[in-house]
Amino acid sequence: MLNMIIFSQKSSDTSESIENITETDGDSFESSEISLPRFVRFWILILLDIPSVACTFFLLFHLILNRTLRREINNHIIIILLAFGLAGQLIDIPLYLTFITHTGIVFPSTPATCLIWWLAAFGFYNGGTLLMAWAAIERYLLVYHDRLLSTNRKRLLIHYFPLIMIILYTGIFYIVVIFLPPCENIYDYTLPICNAYPCYQSYGVLGMWEFGANNIAPTVVVGFFSMLLLIRVTLLKRRLNQPMQWRKQRRMTIQLLSITSLNLIFNMPLNILSLAHLCGLPSDVGFEAQQYFYFSCYFLILLFPFVCLYQYPDLYKKLFCKRTERSIHVAPPSNATLNIHARVVF
Repeated sequence: MLNMIIFSQKSSDTSESIENITETDGDSFESSEISLPRFVRFWILILLDIPSVACTFFLLFHLILNRTLRREINNHIIIILLAFGLAGQLIDIPLYLTFITHTGIVFPSTPATCLIWWLAAFGFYNGGTLLMAWAAIERYLLVYHDRLLSTNRKRLLIHYFPLIMIILYTGIFYIVVIFLPPCENIYDYTLPICNAYPCYQSYGVLGMWEFGANNIAPTVVVGFFSMLLLIRVTLLKRRLNQPMQWRKQRRMTIQLLSITSLNLIFNMPLNILSLAHLCGLPSDVGFEAQQYFYFSCYFLILLFPFVCLYQYPDLYKKLFCKRTERSIHVAPPSNATLNIHARVVF
């Protein structure tokens, strides 16, 4: 997840700002945690997480086992994104729910719990953000430069190699900075995600690199290529006289915009506020908004599977239409007989 406290500030400054807020509110715990009541957060997360996990497994099952879907290049990034999202659905959110049920205490209260939670909240989340940025670039290439992927060698260099590099980079970077940091972590078991502030985020170049390369840059790339693709498709529609080709362009564009829009909606506000703090905005300005923006990032993880499901009409119908058919077959036979006689009489 995005940095909650700006890396460029000294830890003492952060502590002073929190203490100032504490003095005004009279409760250091509540002033450092989002003001949304815990029971509201609990029901929001649990009611969305359960169907989200089910939808993720449903999609992964069909995208991996269905040979036709598995061989489509544009589905590979979706499979990886869904797998990355499982870390948030099965680790991050359950630990958050456990924190709430234990009256605001991380359980179990051990460094290992915090490290695993940080890996899910920062490593897999930011890794998914990087993958979404590449998905925006690749969708653009698939629509306007599909010849770049016409041979196996080109697919290896342009499709598979970037995916492998992003996964390796994300894994190596976050395993090193979280489990082997060049500084000493401080674990606060009275705040969600153990205060969501690993020491590397305030350790000079590491914090600057994560904020710039893993947070700001992917959001800019997603916004730029989504807008570029939308403009080119709009212009192409005016001069294109081939309905089939236009349908393909339109479908690819809708797939990209529906997925990347989630990234922009939930990541951009926090990125902008964090960037403003970096440029000199006092840390206490927008503190409450920053807490809500940070919590809203969970909705990106929770809603992403449903947005993906909507992009596969056959799977969508397979999941929901079967239930409708079953309810129709369960209808009492007497009613069916009466309906038949009614039609005959008419």
